[in-house]
Amino acid sequence: MTATSELDDSFHVFDTTLRDGAQREGINLTVADKLAIARHLDDFGVGFIEGGWPGANPRDTEFFARARQEIDFKHAQLVAFGSTRRAGANAAEDHQVKALLDSGAQVITLVAKSHDRHVELALRTTLDENLAMVADTVSHLKTQGRRVFVDCEHFFDGYRANPEYAKSVVRTASEAGADVVVLCDTNGGMLPAQIQAVVATVLADTGARLGIHAQDDTGCAVANTLAAVDAGATHVQCTANGYGERVGNANLFPVVAALELKYGKQVLPEGRLREMTRISHAIAEVVNLTPSTHQPYVGVSAFAHKAGLHASAIKVDPDLYQHIDPELVGNTMRMLVSDMAGRASIELKGKELGIDLGGDRELVGRVVERVKERELAGYTYEAADASFELLLRAEVERRPLKYFEVESWRAITEDRPDGSHANEATVKLWAKGERIVATAEGNGPVNALDRSLRVALEKIYPELAKLDLVDYKVRILEGVHGTQSTTRVLISTSDGTGEWATVGVAENVIAASWQALEDAYTYGLLRAGVAPAE
Repeated sequence: MTATSELDDSFHVFDTTLRDGAQREGINLTVADKLAIARHLDDFGVGFIEGGWPGANPRDTEFFARARQEIDFKHAQLVAFGSTRRAGANAAEDHQVKALLDSGAQVITLVAKSHDRHVELALRTTLDENLAMVADTVSHLKTQGRRVFVDCEHFFDGYRANPEYAKSVVRTASEAGADVVVLCDTNGGMLPAQIQAVVATVLADTGARLGIHAQDDTGCAVANTLAAVDAGATHVQCTANGYGERVGNANLFPVVAALELKYGKQVLPEGRLREMTRISHAIAEVVNLTPSTHQPYVGVSAFAHKAGLHASAIKVDPDLYQHIDPELVGNTMRMLVSDMAGRASIELKGKELGIDLGGDRELVGRVVERVKERELAGYTYEAADASFELLLRAEVERRPLKYFEVESWRAITEDRPDGSHANEATVKLWAKGERIVATAEGNGPVNALDRSLRVALEKIYPELAKLDLVDYKVRILEGVHGTQSTTRVLISTSDGTGEWATVGVAENVIAASWQALEDAYTYGLLRAGVAPAE
């Protein structure tokens, strides 16, 4: 479990996803989840991974026991979190302090009160005893060979109320042997200029090595973290994707990207920054939250361009509308096709899809007009790349891409007297010269249609057996006809190695779903390399 880092100790990237990040509403991590996330974070190359509070609950105690046996850390050191000893006790005899040592972690983060009112009202002890608790616990852990970081909880609010006492906590922790004293904006109410001024003053007055822990309640956690670095902090505490209590913590990924790409600091092992997008999405999968599409650096929209003006400039030089090369963080540039698209957008999108438009201005013009016409009717191609590619290929070839010809389809929903429901669909189509009629039942009319289409085609095209419908979205578009309003359906399909989206628009949800399904199967066959019917 011992890590060997390529970096020196001059700057720390400290991740607390497994503790502070796990306090986000909707996140409930199992031990297996925590082990998986720890592996991802180590793979990314952070220096420290705070695993939780051993002794506080059985899950965290088990995590540390299993991590010692099951994870061979390459870059990170595992950190145990706990509090200073109880008031009036002795650190060497404190059960909670003993649990930190028993965890086997060689690095321990202690949370200490630095706000005078919290000391008196929450701990119900004196200001002097609080300082003794800090000094005793830090020095005891140091004599046991542990490296110690001290989190000064509510530091900035405490500094505002009683700056001398807040600084005395920092000074006490440092003099007792703490490697880093972390200034915590626990309520998340600070702004960057305030953070920078306080950190600079505390650094000058105490001489301690300082870190920063910022919550995001003002939307400034990343900016506050970087402001602290500007003021001299050399230890940043963050969480993957900004997970955390209330609105979250400083987001690990934009902080690290800014430090490496904007500040020129190497804070990760060589080459690990390019894994950032993959790691972000992998952790989102573990916690079962959809990755934020608009997250800086790693979101799928972070380098997506929609406006025709932008596309024209990007065609000349991508740097004109991008602050970095997306590949530096493992992301890619994307061109979005919509009714805002101009010729440059279509040409760049064609290049992205591997379709050479050959500078054919007439062809590109036709595609632009076709997209605008379809989007006016309710289609959306920026969310349905597969449907756009089929449209584009149809214009290039001057005929639709066809693997089968539909004669008719129907879906029936039966409401029975006993309260049960039955859904059945029948599809009649032609494929490779053969007329096929297939009927299937499903748990809804759309599912029944999907199954009947699969039954009809799988014998002709066995490649379809790999396809799986993974997402289905319906939107009623604005209109004045109530239940007669136009409906748009987006379907996401996977073949196990990739995922694509298709769109359908009609006056009823079943017809719109059929269009999206037909595109999904057609694109799946194209993706599988199957030659279309003549």
